[in-house]
Amino acid sequence: MDIVNIRPLLLTDYDGLKACMIRAYPQMPEAYWKEPQINRLLSIFPEGQLVVTINEQIVGCALSIIVRYDRFGDNHTYREITGNFTFVTHESGGDTLYGIDVFIDPTFRGQRLGRRLYDARKELCEQLNLSGIVFGGRIPNYHEHADVLSPRAYIEKVKNKELHDPTLNFQLSNDFHVSKVLRGYLPGDEESKEFATLLRWDNIYHIPVKSAKSTITKLVVRLGLVQWQMRPYRSVDELFEHMEYFVDAVSSYRCDFALFPEFFNAPLMAQYNDRPEGEAIRLLAEHTETIRDKFAKLAVSYNINIISGSMPLLRDGQLFNVGYLCRRDGSVEIYEKLHVTPDEVKCWGLKGGNTLRTFDTDCGKIGILICYDVEFPELPRRLAEEGMNILFVPFLTDTQNAFSRVQLCARARAIENECFVAIAGSVGNLPKVHNMDIQYAQSAVFTPCDFAFPVNGIKAEATPNTEMLVVADVDLELLIDLRHSGSVRNQKDRRTDLYKIDFKLENPKQTNLSTVVPVLDDNLA
Repeated sequence: MDIVNIRPLLLTDYDGLKACMIRAYPQMPEAYWKEPQINRLLSIFPEGQLVVTINEQIVGCALSIIVRYDRFGDNHTYREITGNFTFVTHESGGDTLYGIDVFIDPTFRGQRLGRRLYDARKELCEQLNLSGIVFGGRIPNYHEHADVLSPRAYIEKVKNKELHDPTLNFQLSNDFHVSKVLRGYLPGDEESKEFATLLRWDNIYHIPVKSAKSTITKLVVRLGLVQWQMRPYRSVDELFEHMEYFVDAVSSYRCDFALFPEFFNAPLMAQYNDRPEGEAIRLLAEHTETIRDKFAKLAVSYNINIISGSMPLLRDGQLFNVGYLCRRDGSVEIYEKLHVTPDEVKCWGLKGGNTLRTFDTDCGKIGILICYDVEFPELPRRLAEEGMNILFVPFLTDTQNAFSRVQLCARARAIENECFVAIAGSVGNLPKVHNMDIQYAQSAVFTPCDFAFPVNGIKAEATPNTEMLVVADVDLELLIDLRHSGSVRNQKDRRTDLYKIDFKLENPKQTNLSTVVPVLDDNLA
């Protein structure tokens, strides 16, 4: 007996998914979704990607995203609703489940597998308390009647069973209703004469957000940047006092994040100044785990997410530059500096890390790059493709020209990736620590450059070379509007048909997206 199962799509399913899709669309053999696009969907909305299997063989699939429907309205195209097939239009706090694709292997049609996938979608819509399901549907038999019937008349005849359209008949039989006829929804669809039906299923169990418990990530996020004064410390406890002082200060302003600079703990190397530089920083690394644990406790006790700047870490005999995201729920995750400067190699023997990823927080996805890494635009681009809204950059620069490299690159990253960028550095002198003599910094929060943002792209900035805090609010909803309707749309308008970036990192999450010929909810019966 055949065993039929509906389950979530997995990364390891791609080969079977591709083969199924090619069989489902023999007239368009190159119209299958590419692996990076499937990986992208799984990274942003894994529960929305479903497959149906028979005896563990993939024989059908349903792909979807969540959108805030009022940003698009009924007059949209497939390219617009998918963000040029990049799915940047997905919003976890949206109100509508949008169907990207449904297909069934033709060998297994007639077994009501498409209905099972639609039922699973409806169940997901109800579980997520979304208002309904919407998608654009082809009318592939319309070309046979286009000379004598308007799209409206054709649809009415299909509804009345006077004409048969395999796609529309199936969708109507699954409780979807036509709310509009779309013109130019899918350019090149000759069978439908480039018309499509906008179909909707209403979730009668939907509870409006005003009366439901809100689970939406907060949209206005307050950042606290610590422009740290380098000063001698006689002990780790003295360092802890200053750490807590600044955490207390930014917490009193009800900040969601506190950002510390790169190597802010360098003054502790003064006691090792009689040692070679490489040995001194390795002795400093002995304090890293203790400082991490202190930050983790402060994050919980002061109810704030702390980005700990960076510190040296010895791992398997090699020295790395790392930091820690200490969330206010008590969880801790590590991030690494990937690119080390020639001076860091020469004086300390630092090695570059191999891990790049976004981090989930109670304020949405963030990225963290240490100093020099922000000068490599490929890294923030990958993070943006994974859904990053705020990029944090702890840095350490000695001269004004070194600072300018970090500052100007950070400002460019905000524009390129349509995100906020916060940078924090140290100021002052350390005459008793080799290779850390002077510091120059002007911590700041940068924005994209469009009408909703400051004209110069600077939300807030510190006084240069002065110990202080920078506190600024950033509105994530402005980024959503920018990506959909900004004067320019850097994420949407990238020519992924011409270029892409390949990463060779440990446990990589592929995010480079290549254009695919779009396929609608079709070929189901």
